[in-house]
Amino acid sequence: MTCQELVELVTEYLEGTLSPEDRVRFEAHLATCPGCRIYLEQMRQTIELLGRITEEMIPERAKEELLRAFRTWNLR
Repeated sequence: MTCQELVELVTEYLEGTLSPEDRVRFEAHLATCPGCRIYLEQMRQTIELLGRITEEMIPERAKEELLRAFRTWNLR
């Protein structure tokens, strides 16, 4: 597995939805790639921190910018 492939599968890995074969490949790559181990830990920390944020904590301007970005995402 390449680093790019790992990045593309990280969400499924964290959600536990990878096939057994892909999980083995994913974890084998992690065992040999310090950069991907760091990336995986950063993703775990990001998910944990985002889970603590409530809507009231997000400034109104940031909400508007996020909504605008999501609306135009499909247009690309």
